[in-house]
Amino acid sequence: MAKAKKISDTDKLADVIVQAIQEKKGSDIVILDLKKIPSAICDYFIICHGNSDRQIQGIKNAIEDDCFKILKEKPFSVEGVDNSEWILIDFVDVVVHLFLKDTREFFALENLWADAPTRKVENLY
Repeated sequence: MAKAKKISDTDKLADVIVQAIQEKKGSDIVILDLKKIPSAICDYFIICHGNSDRQIQGIKNAIEDDCFKILKEKPFSVEGVDNSEWILIDFVDVVVHLFLKDTREFFALENLWADAPTRKVENLY
């Protein structure tokens, strides 16, 4: 009988973050797996966008709330809240980038880490 793969704490954190984004209808969720890239600063980048600064704020709040309720995890830092065009939530091993659509297209983070395996997550709505 094959042994079940153990899910790491980082994988659990990424799953909770993705679920929170989906609940708030974040768009085009992408997970970049940076674990095998020597110069990477974390294990995962999770990137999505919203349609308004209010939605971006709502996604940020849902991520923080769910990560604390489910995993007792708080972010190390949160940047960009005042502007809300690009909010970065740093959980050390997982870094979340929440963008307005135009800002995401301009910075194109996915292209900067083109050598990282990428997984697109389906929208639930």
